[in-house]
Amino acid sequence: MRLIATAAALLALCPLLSACVIARQFTDQPRMPETAALPGHVEPVHAAVIAQNQAAFWVSSNGCTAKADIQPVVRQSSDGPIITLRRIKEDRCRQVQPEGVEMRWSFEELGLADGTRLSVENPYQLPPG
Repeated sequence: MRLIATAAALLALCPLLSACVIARQFTDQPRMPETAALPGHVEPVHAAVIAQNQAAFWVSSNGCTAKADIQPVVRQSSDGPIITLRRIKEDRCRQVQPEGVEMRWSFEELGLADGTRLSVENPYQLPPG
C-alpha cells in the first residue's frame, strides 16, 4: 500500500516539474547563448578596458596569438550588450608572454554605437606568475 501511495505522489509531481521548466522559459532571467553555435571556446582574460569607444583585452599567449585567433561575440541582454571573447585558433608556440598580449576592437568593428555601455562575460585569470 505504501509503495502505491509513493508512486502516486511521484506521478502527481511530474506535471508540476514540467510546468516549472516551461514557466522558466518565460521569465526575464538572462539565457546563455547556445555554445554549440559559437566558435571555439571562451577565452579567460588577464584584464579588460572599455573606453573611448574601444574594447581592449589582455589574453594569454604562447608567442603566436594574433587578433584573428580571437573572435569577439556581442549579444544583447536586458541590461545592454555583453561581449565574450572566444579563442578560435590555439596558440601552439613556446614563447610564453607572461603579461599576455593586447587585443583591441573598436565599437564600429563590434557593431556598437559610440558610447554604448558594454559588459564583459569572460572569466578573469591572473597571468602566470
